[in-house]
Amino acid sequence: MNGGGGAMGQEIGSDTFTADDFARFSQQLELETQHARETFADGRFSNEAWVAGFELEAWLVDEHFFPVPRNVAFLEQLGNPLVVEELSRFNIEINGTEQHLSGTALSQLENELVSTWRQCMGVARDQGASLIAIGTLPTVRERDLSLASMSPRKRYAALNREILKLRCGRPVTLEISGIDRLSTTHDDIMLEAATTSFQVHLQMPASEAVRTHNAAQILAAPLVAVAANSPFLFEHALWHETRIPLFEQAVDCCDPAHLEQRRVTFGSDYLSADPTEYFAENLSLYPVLLPYDECKPVDRYAHLSMHNGTIWRWNRMLIGFDKNKLPHLRVEQRILPAGPSIIDMVANAALYYGLVRVFAGQTVAPESRLAFATARDNFYLCARYGLEAQVVWLDGRHWRVADLLLHELLPLAGEGLAGFGLPAADIERYLDVLEGRLRSGQNGAVWQLAHHAKYRDYQRLTADYLELQRQFIPVHEWPI
Repeated sequence: MNGGGGAMGQEIGSDTFTADDFARFSQQLELETQHARETFADGRFSNEAWVAGFELEAWLVDEHFFPVPRNVAFLEQLGNPLVVEELSRFNIEINGTEQHLSGTALSQLENELVSTWRQCMGVARDQGASLIAIGTLPTVRERDLSLASMSPRKRYAALNREILKLRCGRPVTLEISGIDRLSTTHDDIMLEAATTSFQVHLQMPASEAVRTHNAAQILAAPLVAVAANSPFLFEHALWHETRIPLFEQAVDCCDPAHLEQRRVTFGSDYLSADPTEYFAENLSLYPVLLPYDECKPVDRYAHLSMHNGTIWRWNRMLIGFDKNKLPHLRVEQRILPAGPSIIDMVANAALYYGLVRVFAGQTVAPESRLAFATARDNFYLCARYGLEAQVVWLDGRHWRVADLLLHELLPLAGEGLAGFGLPAADIERYLDVLEGRLRSGQNGAVWQLAHHAKYRDYQRLTADYLELQRQFIPVHEWPI
């Protein structure tokens, strides 16, 4: 997807900054934020139809299923512009060609991803490695997550330095209480490399941006529950989606007294009438991390995008540009983990797209029926407990989230996908995958936990997971 991604994906020309750099950048950021507000007020953001896209992060592993820092050679041999480097040398990112959400858009996204994935697997095999999509790699060791494994890009070195500077020398402290309890410290931001995701983008008409973003916030809880695939870190069983607390703590650079300034966060509230208030909050709450001057006109939002790219809300608003250079708004939904299989990931995206369409279009806005604090609590409960989480829903009832998904949300997703004009065969295919997962109670996290309970072997867990992933079958059909 073009535009708006920011610091993790955008190279910079210098990795050293002066006080003047920060002052100039902040001035430009303020101008661009005000310009975005005026552009929205004047109706000059695109109101074109819905567009879908994704980014999939994956691991390169060796014959023992440990991370192998080889993405530079891998990408050189691959030569595919859809596949780029990530923060660590053992991760890559696969992008999907954006599709208007109509007709066979979802099956086109799936077919392209399968094709790219097969190409990547072949190159990895040529280099004595394997490619695996999994939220947190069960075999990753703390020593793998060091600066020696950082990809050789100026933006990554600068980001690490500036985050540590804001921390005033405090080490990164990781404290996660789940099934087990993990407590450790780290001297850099490389813990973030242990969190790989399937990020789903949705460009919408600007007039629908506020309702779409708010719907994405409400739906984060059931989505993270049904998709959970990250139960292990450093040989500890933690949350069903351990990526959530791990990422929030890995790049935490705020004063402990001001947790509202955490740069990985669920957010502070729903949006109201103007989606650009999202960027105004970024300006007011978060100090600049990467003050690289893009020397571009104010209406290209280069500084706003760079700053926005250093704030990783789980649902992030982005500005991009279409082929006619008209600005558009989109939501980048970051809660879904990588894996377990390609059809599982596309089914997760289908669920999201269908539900967002329905919730954003309801006569009574769902955000008026569910307090933001409740939506946030639901999200963390679902990340921790997966399909067994108990949530409070729009009707005020307490639901086991798996039951809510099966009996209430799946039918609504079907309605939403039909509203986009997707063919019945595609809708049925993806929702059948989700129904099978819900009726079996087996998502990626449940499968991994059951496998480890049976064999107590992280190498075997990873090997069996990889073999089943290569068969392109949905996770609810995976044997233990």
